[in-house]
Amino acid sequence: MASLERLQRGLESAGQPHVLQFWPELSEEQRDAFLQELAQLDLQGLREHCEAAAKAAASPPACLDQHMEPLPPDSIGSVRKSDTKSLSRWEQEGLLQISESRVGVLLLAGGQGTRLGVQYPKGMYNVGLPSGKTLYQIQAERIHKIQEIADSKHGSKCTVPWYIMTSEFTLAPTEKFFEENNYFGLQPSNIIMFEQRMIPAVTFDGKVILQGKGKIAMAPDGNGGLYQALVDNEVLQDMKKRGVEYLHVYCVDNILVKMADPMFIGFCVSKGADCGAKVVEKAYPAEPVGVVCRVRGVSQVVEYSEIKPETTELRGPGDEFVYSAGNICNHFFTRTFLQDVTEKFKGQLKQHVAIKKVPFVDTCGNQVKPTKPNGIKMEKFVFDVFPFSRNFVVFEVVREDEFSPLKNADGAAKDSPTTARNSLLAQHCRWATSAGGTLQDEHDNTFLPSASISAEDSTPAQFEISPLIVTGGRDMFPSLLLETTCFLYYCWTTIAQCDFVLCHV
Repeated sequence: MASLERLQRGLESAGQPHVLQFWPELSEEQRDAFLQELAQLDLQGLREHCEAAAKAAASPPACLDQHMEPLPPDSIGSVRKSDTKSLSRWEQEGLLQISESRVGVLLLAGGQGTRLGVQYPKGMYNVGLPSGKTLYQIQAERIHKIQEIADSKHGSKCTVPWYIMTSEFTLAPTEKFFEENNYFGLQPSNIIMFEQRMIPAVTFDGKVILQGKGKIAMAPDGNGGLYQALVDNEVLQDMKKRGVEYLHVYCVDNILVKMADPMFIGFCVSKGADCGAKVVEKAYPAEPVGVVCRVRGVSQVVEYSEIKPETTELRGPGDEFVYSAGNICNHFFTRTFLQDVTEKFKGQLKQHVAIKKVPFVDTCGNQVKPTKPNGIKMEKFVFDVFPFSRNFVVFEVVREDEFSPLKNADGAAKDSPTTARNSLLAQHCRWATSAGGTLQDEHDNTFLPSASISAEDSTPAQFEISPLIVTGGRDMFPSLLLETTCFLYYCWTTIAQCDFVLCHV
């Protein structure tokens, strides 16, 4: 009873006494569960959290145009623009670091597939490839392959540990999925799953939202919750114990992600960087992606909502967009830098507002599913640590080769299962033709793979290459398509379309 009274006083002090308004209606079991949930709340910081959320939601985003400047050229590498010798040198440096087990990958997998129309973690999603592989399986097999390539190159027996940050919603199903699939052939001890914190959703007038009579509406604290989660789960200590010095961080929904990309790793290491970001050239000026640039001389990501349209249209002497470095949530960090962030800068991370439809119970205890946004979820972003870097670099890659996110259900114009699937299949067709292969229909008509993919595009040839065979990096694709290491299975379908699956033997 004393603990309940302390909670009541704490909630009243935070301006949230309504949280316990249905307490008399709860069963003993419900009360125990609710008390456990409330005990995890930071009651001292709750008032500040709620007031800050309401204030941020009411404030228009700041316009940063007058303070922006492009990144300095000496901090930028590019698959398209850097010379071949440099690209090869960076790739070899990356493979060396991987061979010495100094590289890990960290997956940001806290979100559910709600926008996809499913209630399970995105990584378990099958976009409809001929193989039926999920995102998790594709990524696991890419880890297999990069370890194999590094070992072959340097005569080593390396490990690329896979750190997976989940949320309260995704941890249990992710653990079960990996167990049921025998960890996709990886060693379970080298897959480290951990959970990020949850924070309350808030109304526009700064009140905690009750999801049920005895449950607060909680949400993950954004992918920037990584830094607190590293502390909570002693992840950096695990990295140190394993000898991991460099970390490749990425989002689960990018079907084209290169796991522990040696060229990106090697570029960052060669530059002595403590923090780096992969970017793609913006597809068009108003594309709704964040831009990596400098603000008041400090590297950071500026959201598209913080830039005036006329600034997005600015062009340089070569007619290229001045602010074209689109952020794709694909980053490099040294372990030392992450240690500094967790010890010195974690509390300085910016809070971002996400306006959402949050189911709730009204004052009469009725369950309500809102038809329009009614709540605020505060998030931190993983890239908000860029300003704390002592040596920040950017590596530009080709969108068609490395970025095709899965965010929306089919029927959407972009970022859907169809566009993700077609992006991967089109990429594999390009690999085949670049290796000397020819794609033909049943009438022997040759057709070329597409470079750009949209939901309206015709389906590319159903030609899928297992990640266990090839990664698609420089010098990592077989010089001849039909080597003794694989069989090619044909299944002819309609005119101008063929089905292939390249399988490991």
